[in-house]
Amino acid sequence: MEPPFLHVDDALIIAEKPAGLLAVPGRGPDKQDCLSARVQQRYPDALVVHRLDRDTSGLICFARGADHQRNLSRAFADRAVQKRYVACVVGRLEGAGEIDLPLIADWPNRPKSKVDHVQGKPSRTRWRVAGYDAAADTTRVELEPITGRSHQLRVHLAALGHPIVGDPLYAPPSAAPRMKLHATVLALPHPEDGRLLEFASPVPF
Repeated sequence: MEPPFLHVDDALIIAEKPAGLLAVPGRGPDKQDCLSARVQQRYPDALVVHRLDRDTSGLICFARGADHQRNLSRAFADRAVQKRYVACVVGRLEGAGEIDLPLIADWPNRPKSKVDHVQGKPSRTRWRVAGYDAAADTTRVELEPITGRSHQLRVHLAALGHPIVGDPLYAPPSAAPRMKLHATVLALPHPEDGRLLEFASPVPF
């Protein structure tokens, strides 16, 4: 199935990834179907710039050609790209704040990550409550990752005591049909002329 495309030009592609689909190929023949392969079927010059976890849905960009890939990768490294997410978390969370907890790969339990105050890499996430569902005892939270570590949002929220609903690695078992984490806003400089582009995707849960 071809993914929905929000924007296509000679340098940049913005697509929406569904939950449950890998962003890039994994190991083994059963993990070759992924968003990048589907995008490349339509646009063979599309190259990966960043990733979303398999169970996360939402906005992701691809560069068309190596030069544009370098420019976009530099923008991510320089934190010139803004990403915002929405999640539903377990329990009642109130207010807003910033999580500053260093993360490291949890090698004995890969692919998990964990908080490590000695060897972990600096990791920061801003969060703000958007609403509470008393019937489900879940809180909708808007998230802005300042850094981009593996599983950062998932581990940070779990460390607060409010894991993301449906998270297969960091939350208790749930009847939720998917992990409730969606990349809803992506703002970035165009790789050709640097003009700021902003894209939005409605939250599907």
